[in-house]
Amino acid sequence: MSTASVFKWRHFLPEIILLNVRWYCRYSLSYRDLEEMMQERGVEVDHSTINRWVLQYAPKLDKRIRPHLKPTNDSWRVDETYIKVRGAWKYLYRAVDSEGSTLDFMLSAKRDAKAAARFFRKVLKGQHTQAPRVITVDKNAAYPGAMDALKADEVIDPETKLRQSKYLNNIVEQDHRNIKCIVKPMMGFKSFNSARKTLSGIEAMNMIRKGQVNGIDQGDSVSQVKFIDALFGIAA
Repeated sequence: MSTASVFKWRHFLPEIILLNVRWYCRYSLSYRDLEEMMQERGVEVDHSTINRWVLQYAPKLDKRIRPHLKPTNDSWRVDETYIKVRGAWKYLYRAVDSEGSTLDFMLSAKRDAKAAARFFRKVLKGQHTQAPRVITVDKNAAYPGAMDALKADEVIDPETKLRQSKYLNNIVEQDHRNIKCIVKPMMGFKSFNSARKTLSGIEAMNMIRKGQVNGIDQGDSVSQVKFIDALFGIAA
């Protein structure tokens, strides 16, 4: 898809739109923070417009980085964290490998065996993931049921081990912190759909930040920005 069609009918330059989407999904900023920061740079844009940009382009960013992600290993660490949507707590399922690289994520209204199984299926479909040798989870009783269902459906190898260990799962719990830090200024989401879309951009930026993109080193913020611009067809 061309740059013109991706940003069709927008009244701002693609560079300005992507800058706001990147910053919102990468740093602990509110929409009003970004509105003020743009004003300092001579750009008059309402915070509600930035909100629409994030909801439109954050999912696209997540989708476009997938073919460029480095392969992950076969030792999964899976856990859920809480996300507030319309005043109620929902569950963000997240998985990393033993080196801390993000496998995938999924926002769910429920925290049960069906939700866990659905998340496992999503991770297995990833372009950068491989079938697990071992899956480490906490003591949540839903996981054994999910694993049994997937093995019965021959989705996961019968030899795959489910290991329930809170200590070994510290790596994914630590990884939650970056996501929670960015979500905090948002003070909850107004809808499940807006939460899902926004979180996809936050998770995408987190993967880029951690150096999961081929040819882009962790901490190389300049190359990371150029990579994102290139994904959307913006010339350097």
